[in-house]
Amino acid sequence: MRLVKPKKFLGQHFLKDLKVAQDIADTVDACPGLPILEVGPGMGVLTQFLLPKERELKVVEVDYESVAYLREAYPQLEEHIIEDDFLKMNLTRLFDGRPFVLTGNYPYNISSQIFFKMLDNKDLIPCCTGMIQKEVAERMAAGPGSKTYGILSVLVQAWYSVEYLFTVHENVFNPPPKVKSAVIRMTRNDTHDLGCDERLFKQVVKTTFNQRRKTLRNSIKPLVGKDCPLTQAALFDRRPEQLSVQEFVELTNRVKEYLNNGELRMEN
Repeated sequence: MRLVKPKKFLGQHFLKDLKVAQDIADTVDACPGLPILEVGPGMGVLTQFLLPKERELKVVEVDYESVAYLREAYPQLEEHIIEDDFLKMNLTRLFDGRPFVLTGNYPYNISSQIFFKMLDNKDLIPCCTGMIQKEVAERMAAGPGSKTYGILSVLVQAWYSVEYLFTVHENVFNPPPKVKSAVIRMTRNDTHDLGCDERLFKQVVKTTFNQRRKTLRNSIKPLVGKDCPLTQAALFDRRPEQLSVQEFVELTNRVKEYLNNGELRMEN
């Protein structure tokens, strides 16, 4: 069986270490009983350890060579191999609308986009595990006050509990990436309603972190204008990296109240 050559433009780094692959596959055990979707299976290094779990398993792969390899190597998956771009898929159709676990050795170049799609489908994905760039994993797990705390941290932690599980050395990949990797697990928290306008919440978080070194008084100006009386409150002396998720919710409600009584500056 012909091996698949990693493609740089797809961000492919094939995991070689079977012990690491087993450990990653076992992260789904924290969410028992749910079907599993694996993103970017490549040549099936994780797939081989997911199959024995006897749970409904589907894999989505955009690389046609990898798809051909999977069909030959794992004939039992024939009806469950999806040749598609995960970022463009309608996830509600995957398991007839049932919730599922998302996992994979995610391509570095689209890992953040994968998690934004997860957030858009948070009611379908109560658990997400997998391997990503170490820097991104640290960012997602970081708390307020950390230099790595940012947009992804706040938006993900608003809905999920994030666990940084373990670090993976670059030498266990073909080809070796230039950075270390890490395995994380995200599990839906008890939040069902943020208590604010979710669309504006995202915009407030993104707007303020776009100028993260500035105080909120300055970084919020694109939303509320230069002379907004709202920004005279003590809260606006702080920087975005100092705010918890709940404080961002409170900030969003203040901005919403101001926008409702003043000029609407929200993007369409």
